[in-house]
Amino acid sequence: MKLKYKQVIVLRTDIEMSCGKAIAQAAHASLMAAEECRKTRLCWLKEWWKEGQKKVVLKVENEGELKEIYEKAKEMNLPCAMVVDMGLTELPPGTRTAVAIGPAPEELINKITGNLRLYK
Repeated sequence: MKLKYKQVIVLRTDIEMSCGKAIAQAAHASLMAAEECRKTRLCWLKEWWKEGQKKVVLKVENEGELKEIYEKAKEMNLPCAMVVDMGLTELPPGTRTAVAIGPAPEELINKITGNLRLYK
């Protein structure tokens, strides 16, 4: 079965985050974007949910690239969210750590993130 919907989470690699911190930032981004989708594209959220909530975690090298991904998603009217850390644990307050796009049709998200590599 070919899945039609996905969510992509993009994390920065130029900041020092423990594995647990990176996972938490990805989770924040995922939930925030899903909530945005619930408000703006409920049909996409429902279809994504039925398909099993496909998620892909990708990486960018710096804050500039993260902002660019976010702005492109906004321009395309895709549900998206950027995580700005509160600075309570490992990072300075205001650090942009992650962006999530979707759930949305896979072909739309791929126009923005299709050239990015998997986060490892």
